[in-house]
Order: sequence, then C-alpha cells, then structure tokens
Amino acid sequence: MVRKKGSLILCGAFLFVAWNALLLLYLWGRPPIGRLGEGGGAEPGGQEEWGVGKGKGGRVNLAGEVIRLAEEVEVQLETQKKLLKQIESHRAVWARQKEVGKRETEDKKDVKQVVVHQPQKPSPPPKDSVDDRDQNQIKPTQKPVHTVTSDSKLEQLQGTEKKEEIGVNNELATSVASPDVIIPILVIACDRVTVKRSLDRLIQYRPSPEQYPIIVSQDCGHAETARVISSYGDQVRHIRQPDLSDIRVRPEHRKFQGYYKIARHYHWALNQVFYKFFQSTVVIVEDDLEVAPDFFEYFRALYPILRADPTLWCASAWNDNGREALVDPSKAELLYRTDFFPGLGWMLLKELWDELEPKWPSAFWDDWMRQPEQRKERSCIRPEISRTITFGRKGVSLGQFFDQYLRYIKLNTDFVPFTKQDLSYLLKENYDEKFIKEMYSAPLVKIEDLQQGGSLKGPGPYRVQYSSRDSFKVFARNLGVMDDLKSGVPRTGYRGVVGFLFRGRRVVLAPPEGWTQYDVSWS
Repeated sequence: MVRKKGSLILCGAFLFVAWNALLLLYLWGRPPIGRLGEGGGAEPGGQEEWGVGKGKGGRVNLAGEVIRLAEEVEVQLETQKKLLKQIESHRAVWARQKEVGKRETEDKKDVKQVVVHQPQKPSPPPKDSVDDRDQNQIKPTQKPVHTVTSDSKLEQLQGTEKKEEIGVNNELATSVASPDVIIPILVIACDRVTVKRSLDRLIQYRPSPEQYPIIVSQDCGHAETARVISSYGDQVRHIRQPDLSDIRVRPEHRKFQGYYKIARHYHWALNQVFYKFFQSTVVIVEDDLEVAPDFFEYFRALYPILRADPTLWCASAWNDNGREALVDPSKAELLYRTDFFPGLGWMLLKELWDELEPKWPSAFWDDWMRQPEQRKERSCIRPEISRTITFGRKGVSLGQFFDQYLRYIKLNTDFVPFTKQDLSYLLKENYDEKFIKEMYSAPLVKIEDLQQGGSLKGPGPYRVQYSSRDSFKVFARNLGVMDDLKSGVPRTGYRGVVGFLFRGRRVVLAPPEGWTQYDVSWS
C-alpha cells in the first residue's frame, strides 16, 4: 500500500513536470491572438514572423504581445499552483493514513501480547544483566488497559478521552494519576557506595512498593556498590548493564570516556524499563540524589499534567536556581513551566522515549536534550523548592558547579499534598497569557535599585531587562543566579524569563516585551 502511494506521488510529480514542459512549448509556438482582419499569424519565415511588431498600419505591438503572453503564463501558473496544493494535500492524507495503519498494526500485536502473554512470567533475561531472584518483582502496569497498549496507543484509538477532557474543561477534576498507574523509580548507579543514602530516602518516603517499584541499574561492575544494592533484598530490583567495555572515541575525547559510558548506560536502562518491563512512565534518579518527603506525591500529581499537555515533555524535581536565598520557603507549593531541561530527578513518558531512543547520543546526553532539535519548543515543570539535592561532588563532571551552586540547593522538607490540588494552571493554554501579563506588568528597575533597596516598596515582582547575551550574564552574576545558557536557554527560563528571590523580593530577569524565540548563538 505504501509503495503504491509512493508511486502515485512520483507519477504526479512527473506529470506536473511534463505538463509544464508541454505548456511552455505550446505557448512558445502559439500564434498571437489578434483581432479579426489583422492577420495575427507568426509562422517562422512568413510575412509576420514572431517578434516582428506591427505599428500603426496594423502591425502587432511587441510590448502588448509580451504583456499578453505574460498574462497567459500567469493564469497557467495559478492553475499549476492549485494542482501542487492538491498533490501536497493528498500526500499529507496518505502520510496520515500510513501512520494510522502502522499504529493499528502495532496495536493488534500489542493487544494480542497483553491478552496472551500477561499471565505468564517474564522470560528470564541474560544472566549477566538482571538478577534471577528479581524476575517477577517488577510487573507491567497492573491491568491490561494500563499496560503498554493503554498509555500511547489504546488512548489514541479510544479518542484520547483523558487528554480531551482536560483540554476542553481547562481543569483536572481528577488531577491524581489512577492508583493503577505504576510509576517506577530508575536509580542510575555506578561505583558510589553512597547510593545507600539515596536508596534509604526513597524507601523511607515511598508510599507503596507496588505503585513505585525501585529499579537500580548498575554500570561499572563495582563489587562493593553491588553488595550495597543487593543488601536491600526485594525492596529494590537490581539490574546490571552488561557491556563494561571502553568506548572508542576520538583522541581529544578520551578524557570524556565517562560521559560516553553514562549515555550508553541511560540508553540500556531506559530500554529495560520501557521495552522489557513494559512501563508507561519512569522517574530517573541518579545515585547521588537525596529526595524530599513529598517526592512521590509530586510526580504522581504531575503525571496526568504531562499526559494532557503535548507542549510538556518532562517534569523535574530540580530548581537550578534553588539556593536558599533565591527561593521562598513559604511557597513550597509553587510550580512553574521552564524551557530549560533540568534533569536531576525527572519524569518522562514512554512516548518520549520512543521518539528519543533511535537517535540517542553517544555522549553528553543532557546537553543534547537541550538542543532545539530535541526540545521542539516543549517545556518541563519545575518546583520553587527542589525535591532533590545532590551530595555527589565526585563524578565525571569533576565537581563542576558543585562548590559554587549545587551544594547550596535547598531541599523541601514540608509535605505538600499536590494530588489534592488543581494543577491545571500549568497547562500551556492556561499558563502563558497570565505569565506574560504578570511578568511585563512588573515595574522595570535597575540592578542598583535592587541592591540598594531603599526606593522599592513591597515584595515585588520587579523586572530587570536584558537585551543581549552579555547583559544577561552580567545581571545574572550580580543577582546571584546561574549565568550559563544551553542552546540559548537560561537555566529555569521560560520564554526567556528567569524568576527568583533577591533579598526577599521577587525579581524577574526578562528580555524585552514581544520576545519570540531563543538565540542558539548565545550558548
């Protein structure tokens, strides 16, 4: 069917080119149209050869003839334009039909798999990759309607009713993810025995082992770390990345070998979660992160938001500018949209991994995620106060930013019942208009006004405007926020705006009003 449609497209293109060639030949050899009695012939070698104009004595006017010919060509080009549009519209329809047909085929296979194979135990993995004792610990999402098929494909076939309800009503009457939705926690580990600190907090705050299975994926083959992970018994599932070989890299990248291995590990581990354990979502935590008491509550509440809004592609527990002096400790419930991919405790859906997996990079995966080609103008959710902190100064980044920023990030200590709140304000259709109005109605002030503070009254917000990469970096440094940009996007920025507290006042560092897009050359 696809080949047939492709042949039709090629045939249409060929006919279009042939038609235009014939049209040009026709117009070139066509005698000029004159009034009766003027003898408008133009045969080569004849008395009135083409291009020989006639004057007052009945001769053809050359300028008029050129104008007439141009008008005829214009009419014919309009006709061809309409034909092109028809061909393009048919091609789009064929592409959609192809995609629908592909999905239907996959759905039939997946439904058959769910019905036939779900009662059986999972097939044993390679003995060097997953512990035998853990084979039956992680289950796919519990009911057939919540397995692989339910999350992306059956929802589409059934009209994506949940998305449409949220989008149409602009509110989340049931803002909590269904209790049947399993949200696994994937811990990426290597050779840190201090993974114990991370696992202790995860197990301490986990409401349910069934709803939040913890999968620890270990690379590096470090025996002591493996013993620490194994000591948790059936409280976690321990899987091991089987390929421990060095990766061939360019000579100048030998010092970055660790980044290559991390990207390889992420790729393998996420494939296990989505394609072996058949989960619909996952929260990724690295082995040097400690989580907050409401960590699980936070992600369960954001799961339906992530499902509902196609302009979102992740939810993160991390605030890059989350130092104690820059956040409001009385507003732990505040959540924001951000164009900057934060990482450090983040949720993604299987549909996103289906998109990213075929082109997953060989190294520097987090900066790769921040490139426009991957982000595609999508955003993440981030909190006012971080739900994770990092205690891992030692790592492949050799402590980059740790001493200056990361060690001072404030971890939330108060439990916020996010699943009891209406978080539909985070949907783009509800968020953007209010955000722009609030940001650009804030009084415009200078850095000196904020530093001196005497002339400012009230808690803000106050707006500081930047107009270039250099001015952003100067203002950011003076105000104490992170000044680096990735693909032109500032950390925590949304539509170019970075918000934070400065000496107890809310401040927004913003581009001029009318901002349209990021400039990747600012990186």
